[in-house]
Amino acid sequence: QVQLVESGGGLVQPGGSLRLSCAASGAISSINDMGWYRQAPGKEREWVATITRNKRTNYVDSVKGRFTISRDNAKNTVDLQMSSLEPEDTAVYYCKANLVAYTSLAYRYLEVWGQGTLVTVSL
Repeated sequence: QVQLVESGGGLVQPGGSLRLSCAASGAISSINDMGWYRQAPGKEREWVATITRNKRTNYVDSVKGRFTISRDNAKNTVDLQMSSLEPEDTAVYYCKANLVAYTSLAYRYLEVWGQGTLVTVSL
């Protein structure tokens, strides 16, 4: 069973920093793009950042210059370093991976999501 597990969420004051981590496990053959999304209370889930296997990155405008996405291909992990946090960054953060895994007797392309980790930015 392939799964993603996030960690690192919590309460932080405005202007503070937090680092989220996500680890993929299971019968994984390869991982292509990995990314972070977030869902604020009462809002739809939105894309935050993506990193390719070759470590090319892309960010939503609202986090450029404040967030940094990185990955370790050997460990199948992706991190999100968040700085200069604002109350508007409060959300449940989810990681996602597009990967190839061996499941049901075959190699398959899968889109896998983590369970989410809550980030609260408040005094």
